[in-house]
Amino acid sequence: MLTAFSCDPGHRPIRLTDVGDTASLHKAVWIELLDPTADEERLVQEATGQAVPSRDEISEIENSSRLNIRDDVLYLSMPMVSMADGPRAASVGFVLSRERLITVRFAAITAFNNFTARLTKEPPHNGSGAHALLGILEALVDRQADVLEGAQVDLDDISHRVFALGGVHNTGRKIEDQMLRATLAQLGRIGDLVTHIRETQLGAARLLPFIEANTTEWLPAELKPRFAALARDIESVNDFDRTLFDKLQFLLDATLGFINMAQNDVMKVMTIASVAGIPPVLVAGIYGMNFKNIPEYDWVYGYPYVWAMIVLTTLIPIALFWWRKWI
Repeated sequence: MLTAFSCDPGHRPIRLTDVGDTASLHKAVWIELLDPTADEERLVQEATGQAVPSRDEISEIENSSRLNIRDDVLYLSMPMVSMADGPRAASVGFVLSRERLITVRFAAITAFNNFTARLTKEPPHNGSGAHALLGILEALVDRQADVLEGAQVDLDDISHRVFALGGVHNTGRKIEDQMLRATLAQLGRIGDLVTHIRETQLGAARLLPFIEANTTEWLPAELKPRFAALARDIESVNDFDRTLFDKLQFLLDATLGFINMAQNDVMKVMTIASVAGIPPVLVAGIYGMNFKNIPEYDWVYGYPYVWAMIVLTTLIPIALFWWRKWI
């Protein structure tokens, strides 16, 4: 899908309706390509004279591939988070020149939708692609900060649920197992999301100094304070992300600890049952032998005597475990 924005005579961003015309695209300050077709890529190249990076090119992980400059045009890429099918990494490419910005992506990303929705409400500016790129990055940081705040609320709920379980003894083992399994799955999803956000923030942090260092001749002066403010926001989000990841790891260890405790309780019950069951089985085995010279066979009270021995040899180990506070 091909979308383009230009500026009206009052320098206010407007969305272009005729994106099939190279003359209109040539006037655009921001051209967005979402999962583009070969025809759309060719049209943009003809209108701008700039190469459109492919999916493989923007997915490269080397720093030299993510940040490079050719003929005074910056070719940038960074990972972002797509929530279309759950949190997953989606690389985005940026082609920044004096006249315009071209973005290439192959997945739906909420930050782009948020920026597009508020673009027409932006104050007038000189219509450069740098304004669009900075606005996208600001929308990205705002969006991911909101997502991390939501993850913090989820982790607080998990913390309350997990540690409240430690003082409850009548919930039932089956209910506890189901709750702990669900908690592990939820922690895994949050951990996946937090990791992707950290990768995105690191990518954005690398972009800013590279852009500033290579656009000193034509970067609008009014954007420099916004670049500095964005760098500070990224650093604060990174700090919050690290704190959140530490809490996530702590809750994961706590959940696994409760699972181990539950398994130990099961093993303890099985051990006590096996130890307490050995003496009565021995008594029953002795008096179950078919020898004629066993004197208790002719005794009137032989049968209740054996039962008393079985019950007594069962209760003695249990009483011993209770006395030693093993149960």
